[in-house]
Amino acid sequence: MSETIEKVKCLIIGSGPAGYTAAIYAARANMKPVLYQGTQPGGQLTTTNEVENFPGYPDGITGPAMMMELQKQAERFETDVRNGWITKVDFSGDVHKVWVNGEKEIHCDTIIISTGASAKYLGLESEQKYLKLGGGVSACAVCDGFFYRKQEVVIVGAGDSACEEAHYLSKLCTKVTMLVRRDEFRASKIMSERVKNTENIEILFNTETEEVIGDGQVVTGVKVLNNQTKASHLIPATGFFVAIGHKPNTDIFKGFLDLDETGYIINAKPGTSKTNIAGVFVSGDAADHVYRQAITAAGTGCMAALDAERYLAAKDSTFEVSTSNYN
Repeated sequence: MSETIEKVKCLIIGSGPAGYTAAIYAARANMKPVLYQGTQPGGQLTTTNEVENFPGYPDGITGPAMMMELQKQAERFETDVRNGWITKVDFSGDVHKVWVNGEKEIHCDTIIISTGASAKYLGLESEQKYLKLGGGVSACAVCDGFFYRKQEVVIVGAGDSACEEAHYLSKLCTKVTMLVRRDEFRASKIMSERVKNTENIEILFNTETEEVIGDGQVVTGVKVLNNQTKASHLIPATGFFVAIGHKPNTDIFKGFLDLDETGYIINAKPGTSKTNIAGVFVSGDAADHVYRQAITAAGTGCMAALDAERYLAAKDSTFEVSTSNYN
């Protein structure tokens, strides 16, 4: 083996709630995990100003602060947390190979994928401005809808997820305006009928977002355009929700792992973190297109570490399953 090749027992790719939780469990099991943080250390939660629905934080916590605490906890058990990202993999042989930053080669006994999924946005300059400011733009109604209670909001999207999020917001907000680019929903009939029959949801078909309006700190309205009449108008709103889908960060695994049509990794056995490649496990939003919550990601990170631990124990009789993870 070349001196430039590093061998690790457990490699974790990604550093969100799933990755750090996997690291905590793997480290406690003496798997000596190495974790690469990826292009966005801490994952999507670092773009969230307030997290109030993660157990253990009665007063809430910011996303970046929570990720720093998770990182410290993983490092407390001697997880090797590194900067860098995986640019290439090769799962074709008995040895799982990955390359870091296109250069460093690592051979892994086990791999836990926690690369997450990225929300799709419209790409408007004003949208990105208020997203970065944390002043009213969100891609997760379940995460952030609570902050807009008794307020008026706008949501963009036409699929089942958009309808589900609009309906969720309607229970919290005084009014929800739903923008649909075409003259019909892409959602299933049952979901589209649900929002149509919700009193405080107004649906604007053939309508696109021109600009997110704000005062420099927070959102105050949304300028929209009817793509048939070319007429535009301003909708007063304090929140702008984008529900046009997510893209799982799994492109480098194509050709090796089974992915669905959107790119989410398919669990080889339901109820586990196993993939179709023995010794490769998945956690978090890279495989979850339903819940996409920090707490569910953390749960699957735990599952992946336990599955990896048992895999190593079955493969190597000298590696014993630790009892510390069950205490």
